[in-house]
Amino acid sequence: MFAKVARGVLFLSMATALASCNSTGSGLGFGKSNPPADAGRAAAVVQGICPPLELRTGTAFYRTYANGGKDDPEKVIYQASLADSTRACTRNDTSLGVKVMVQGRLIAGPVGKAGTVQLPIRVEVVQGDQVIYSELTQFPVTLADADLPQQFLFTKDVAGLPGDITGFAKVYVGFDDGAKTKKR
Repeated sequence: MFAKVARGVLFLSMATALASCNSTGSGLGFGKSNPPADAGRAAAVVQGICPPLELRTGTAFYRTYANGGKDDPEKVIYQASLADSTRACTRNDTSLGVKVMVQGRLIAGPVGKAGTVQLPIRVEVVQGDQVIYSELTQFPVTLADADLPQQFLFTKDVAGLPGDITGFAKVYVGFDDGAKTKKR
């Protein structure tokens, strides 16, 4: 009985030691690294800055109207909204990558019907007054039933941003129908 408990404690100790190893290979390797295995790996960089993600003012809602029905609530075809958002950053010694994720909702209006809607969603990375990255994506969302809202998750990988981005940079996301003036 004691031998089984001792083996269990030893096993847990070894598992804990292995789990605490870091990516440089120094844990339990006694300072030795494996050059062939490390050759393909980028140098580790301390994650310092991950720009905050914000919904751009005035762009969290998007409506489409039937011809001639602009701003008439009885002529709304679809209405979409963006809500919760998050981001995750990856950095190496020369560049920054940001994965943008935003939860949204699509609902049919009085003249809407089931089908696929292309939602114009823009992601921008801004530092001060300089736009570092801007891309408009026509994001397809399928409304299976006009009487039921459809939730969706928009995900965009922004790669190759300069690695020297400061803490003043921001990532903006929002609907962009081209008719609205961008507000910051």
